[in-house]
Amino acid sequence: MAEEAVDLYHSLLDDQLAADTSADLYARLKPQGLYFGDRPISTVIRPHFYLSEEWDYLKRETETLLNAFSRLHAACLSDSGLRAQLDLEPYEENLFSLDIGGAVPWTTSRLDSFFLGTERKLYFVEYNAETPAGMGYEDALSELFMTLEPMKRFMKYYAVQSMPMCGKLLAVLMRAYREWGGLGIPQIAIVDWGHVPTLNEHEIIKRFFLRHGVKAVLADPRNMEYKDGNLWIGDFRVDLIYKRVLCSELIQQMGMENPIVQAIRDRKVFMSNSFSAKLLAKKASLAMLSDEKNAHLFDDQQRAAINAHIPWTRQVADRKTLYQGREVDLVSFIAENRDQFVLKPNDEYGGKGVVIGWEASADEWNETLKQALNNSYVVQEKVTVIYKDFPAYIDGKLDISSRFVDANPYVFDGHTVHGCLTRLSSVALLNVTAGGGSVVPTFLLQKRT
Repeated sequence: MAEEAVDLYHSLLDDQLAADTSADLYARLKPQGLYFGDRPISTVIRPHFYLSEEWDYLKRETETLLNAFSRLHAACLSDSGLRAQLDLEPYEENLFSLDIGGAVPWTTSRLDSFFLGTERKLYFVEYNAETPAGMGYEDALSELFMTLEPMKRFMKYYAVQSMPMCGKLLAVLMRAYREWGGLGIPQIAIVDWGHVPTLNEHEIIKRFFLRHGVKAVLADPRNMEYKDGNLWIGDFRVDLIYKRVLCSELIQQMGMENPIVQAIRDRKVFMSNSFSAKLLAKKASLAMLSDEKNAHLFDDQQRAAINAHIPWTRQVADRKTLYQGREVDLVSFIAENRDQFVLKPNDEYGGKGVVIGWEASADEWNETLKQALNNSYVVQEKVTVIYKDFPAYIDGKLDISSRFVDANPYVFDGHTVHGCLTRLSSVALLNVTAGGGSVVPTFLLQKRT
């Protein structure tokens, strides 16, 4: 059991080793860009561990569920009535068709979940299909933690395997570029606003690309130009956009005729993830999987995976639906059972607008429910959150205390799982973007004999 490995790791620590390790960690975070804005990305001195058999289960079940997401994506592309369940904005309807028939719409994505490996409990709560963050952070943290003194001592007892992802990211981008019709080695622009707190991670990925012979720059969309049949950032010609800016923000700030859209429309640049990846990035995609009215879209294996791993999720609307096999009036049912549910805006990120029913007052819950009826929201059933003990050096001593932990496997080419983002928090909303928590590297373990 992984708990045995965790107990061993903690037994290797004392106040002095915790002090030395914490000092070593903090001294190296800044030079390596392991900061989120002005905050260190990691604040504890132990990685997260999975036994190989636990990871194999997570990988297998995730990949089965991805088949259902893929089937849903294909159905939405061809069926406007089905697509209406996603509550797309008019501009999204106009954009997603630009890449129909092209390469896979997402080279990388990420499913966010809570996973208790010992009991095989796995619940997915969001699908980050548009701009999955964290791969650069995880790779750099893995390399750093491997050199910390407690890890060196721990590895006398366990074989430890990291899951580096930047190489896979570059490989899938190159393959998608060729499938799109690109020739040679493309010049890559990592595109996002110049003020976002994740610029450090973009720099990590850029440096990886450069080390492997691929020219790459960071590019703010506001500084890009489409001229002479090419997309440019200064005098750098862009062949491939590794898109980290959100579609919604890009269009809201720059309109539909911005240089990126023009270049994609004229097939002068390849972008990943593509505009159609936004379909499944909507929170409503989980509602579509969960809703009984869409069950006919999936085969028996996919339905079994949905039932096992997708919590009951519905778009908030004045309608009747099934809950645990019985018909309920959705709005009154949500209002009367706030301790069981979370309300989420359909198209936000970083925890924005999320209201956790069991932490909210009745007035706050009812007010959010009113907003949800006039806007695009989903309601999702409460899942079992996972607590794990993690060590840190606090107030001059070793502190081992419990934190919420999530499990967010990365997906390549829409169907293959490799690597995982692990976030910790002292509150139920696990999101670094929201201003709390931290990230730790994720390792696979095999006990030495």
